[in-house]
Amino acid sequence: MLRIFSDDRCLEHDMPPGFPETPERLRRVRAACEARGWVVPGAARHGGVDEAIAAVHDVGYVERFRKAVERGDGLLDSSDNPLSETTWEAARAAVECILEASDWVAEGAGRTAFVATRPPGHHAEHALAMGFCYFNNVAVAADYLRRQAGVERVAVFDFDVHHGNGTQHIFEERGDVLYASTHQFPFYPGTGAADEIGRGDGQGATVNVPLPVGTDDTGYAAAIDGRILPALRDYRPDVLLLSAGFDAWRGDPLGGMQVSEGEYRRWGRVLGELASEVCDGRALAVLEGGYDLSALGELAAEFAGELAGETASGREPES
Repeated sequence: MLRIFSDDRCLEHDMPPGFPETPERLRRVRAACEARGWVVPGAARHGGVDEAIAAVHDVGYVERFRKAVERGDGLLDSSDNPLSETTWEAARAAVECILEASDWVAEGAGRTAFVATRPPGHHAEHALAMGFCYFNNVAVAADYLRRQAGVERVAVFDFDVHHGNGTQHIFEERGDVLYASTHQFPFYPGTGAADEIGRGDGQGATVNVPLPVGTDDTGYAAAIDGRILPALRDYRPDVLLLSAGFDAWRGDPLGGMQVSEGEYRRWGRVLGELASEVCDGRALAVLEGGYDLSALGELAAEFAGELAGETASGREPES
């Protein structure tokens, strides 16, 4: 069973001309979902949003972010994080969506959620905005599932072309959240080496599979089938979270990889099968990167459909 979670406020996070993280990204994803007959809601409301954010992010950082928007500042922490008067509400809306999705997925077996929101989140650190990200949506969800939804173990697989430094760092000393990532390396943000495996109680609960620029379907298949799926299977999470970045796509302007649409569909299928095997089909994917506007909508919708076993296109995977 697939459900889409989204919020119109996420479209109102305005960016400077030419900036790659544009509202049109989300419009394309939502349109592709609607074309398949999937209902895309326009609003999310969750009463625990402030508590959930504060559990993952430094309270001083959250207040600094809010005040920067109120003052009309143009940036937060770096040139990668422009601000508009709607950025604060858009970032909170993205969190509300993922909290709603977390509640829904945790409530029953066989539930797959795709969270179509922006701004993305996996670069946001405990007290620092980075890489187009302000609140770490998937980290908020992982922590919330542990604290509020009675979930004992959560796994995050991040297949964005950029390493999710924020997510790794937030959980690297915890053993109750597995973080696994495939990513281009060396590349922004400079983290994600293979020897980064967690620390203290979290040692071994971080799995990085760095890949060289130009990696294609074959290389990704070897990494995911040979390293990521076994790690997720061994960990046996109660809920599988996915930081779903589509910038390893061969036409993405910010990445350097060569992944095809067919491979993204295959990832959805094998991850959905894994979720059915280890966590009663409970899976939640949230949109991270992906900047080729001509392809993003279809890539995301095809992946989501395969993840839930609700393929709509009927097309054979590309060779």
